Amino acid sequence: MAIVTGGSRGIGLGIANRLAEEGCHLAICGLREESAVAETLAELRRFGGDVHYCRADIGETDDRRRFLEAVRERFGRLDVLVSNAGMAPRQRSDILEASEEEFARVLRVNLQGPYFLAQAAARWMIEQKQSDAAFHGCMIFISSVSAVAASLNRGEYCVSKAGLSMAARLWALRLAASEIPVYELRPGIVATDMTAGVREKYDKLIADGLVPQRRWGQPDDVGKAVAALVRGDLPYCTGEAITIDGGLLIPRL
Repeated sequence: MAIVTGGSRGIGLGIANRLAEEGCHLAICGLREESAVAETLAELRRFGGDVHYCRADIGETDDRRRFLEAVRERFGRLDVLVSNAGMAPRQRSDILEASEEEFARVLRVNLQGPYFLAQAAARWMIEQKQSDAAFHGCMIFISSVSAVAASLNRGEYCVSKAGLSMAARLWALRLAASEIPVYELRPGIVATDMTAGVREKYDKLIADGLVPQRRWGQPDDVGKAVAALVRGDLPYCTGEAITIDGGLLIPRL
């Protein structure tokens, strides 16, 4: 079974859809009430798997603990952790003007939460591996091209994603001996709720060649990559960062 944080919308939903189609049971979390995502959950269940939703803020210690306890009670196992939940700053501010409060808020959700969720999940996965040599787990961190591409009007977001990139490498090293691969995916400009406010801006930039493939990324582009990793199609690549950006980061003259 697979956990997908933030799996009820955007990139997370693209991932959840692909894993459900692959036959995975799912546990997803988000900030909305379950009634608000009932239709989405029904769509995910059409593939035949069990889908559990928990209202939880991944940046809160008690919420993470409660979420994992619910997963253990319902499924009794954890094979895949996809740390996708994240947030952008509420207001894009030049780094000369950004507040400590917003910096702390973004890092709590985008970095601290996934880091310590991975810690708890890793302990559980190691237990499973020790009791069953045939156990095959994996972890996937959804970071961003902002882990390496600087944006002066959302520095806190860039710092959080750069930190998450290092977290993926740290957990890859720590879990390698237990044969639990860890990957990082770096989506580029993807059409989601988070990017809706800059749609017009990036429509023009993409049309002018900012993205060599000249289209927006879609949540399913990320979902397909996650599905391949969960299937075990890249078993000897632990710690690698896979960029899904239509060529955005290719250096050009």
